Parts: sequence; structure tokens; C-alpha cells
Amino acid sequence: MFRTTAALVVVGLIVQAEVVITADEAVFDGTAARLFNMFCFFTVQSNVIVGVTCGLLAWRLDRASTAFRAFRLAGVIDIAITGVVYHVALADLQELDGKAAVADQLLHLVVPIAGVVGWIVFGPRGSVDVRTIGLAALVPLAWLVFTLIRGPIVDWYPYPFLDVRDHGYPQVLLNSAVVALLFVALGFGARAADHALARRPIRA
Repeated sequence: MFRTTAALVVVGLIVQAEVVITADEAVFDGTAARLFNMFCFFTVQSNVIVGVTCGLLAWRLDRASTAFRAFRLAGVIDIAITGVVYHVALADLQELDGKAAVADQLLHLVVPIAGVVGWIVFGPRGSVDVRTIGLAALVPLAWLVFTLIRGPIVDWYPYPFLDVRDHGYPQVLLNSAVVALLFVALGFGARAADHALARRPIRA
């Protein structure tokens, strides 16, 4: 399962990169600028974290460092948020076809399902506590700070609900607070599930 999830992330990112590079119209010019901007999306970053942590677990399952536990949890929660927010607020904003539609489904649907189901079924267990939730929250917080600093500089924001030009900082911060509450809720939900599932045998 870990290998499969990591492979899905790699395929999704490769297809998305090709779409971004070959697009006729784009906010940024040049391959390097377009690729860098692609990785500024929360969707892409959450997929990367899931792909890397699943790849490491496929290589060796017994990973218990504080950093790994935080990134593993951040990846699982972030990818869940990616799926939820996309299908609730963003999916109807554009119509995609061809490779763009393939990348969209992989990064917003297939990997979120595989990432969350993989964590539920295969763990590792006993790795979620309050401290880990707090450390995991630093990952999306860092992304948000970076996004709000970069936005005015390049005059671009990755998602409409974060666009300060249209909504102003109070509304954007309120939107961010809603997502933050979702992260915390999912974090403590993961903690409860982790404790319950820890009593069951773990599959290798």
C-alpha cells in the first residue's frame, strides 16, 4: 500500500508538471517559474509529503523519530483536507480534460483516499499524541505564512479563498481559521483512531 501510494503521487506530479509546463496560458513564464509555482499549491505540497513519507515507510516500517511522526501526520491530515476542500469549494471552478483531468483526479481524489485509507489500515500505530499534532500543524501554518507573504509580491494567490485582493485580510484570515479548525479536529480524530487501532494487530 505504501509503495502504491508513493507511486500514485509520483505519477500525479509528473502529469501535473507536464500540464503546467506545456500550458498555452499561465501566470508565470518559463519552465522553472511554472514548476516552482506548482509546488506552491497546498495540494501539491500535501501530495509530496504523503509520497515521501509513504516511500520511507515502504523502505523501512519502523520509523519513530519525532520529525517523521509529525510529517506523517501532517501528510495524512493535509491530504484529507485537500480532498475535502477541493470537492466542497474548488471542484466546480474549472472544467478540465485530457492530462489535466488525470492529474486533477490523482492529486485531489485518488491520493487522498489512498493516503487516508493507508494510514487507517497500515499505520504505523501509536504515533499520534498532542505534541505530534502541534508539530504537524506547523507544516500548513508555514505554507500559509509563505503564501500570504508571497502573494502581494507576485500578485497571485493559489486559491480564491486566500486572495487578499478580493476578500481582504480579515476574511482571508477567517477562511484560514476555518481550515485550521478542520486540521485540529482531524488531528484529534486521528489521535482517537490511532489509540483505538493500536489495540489491533498491524499488517506489514
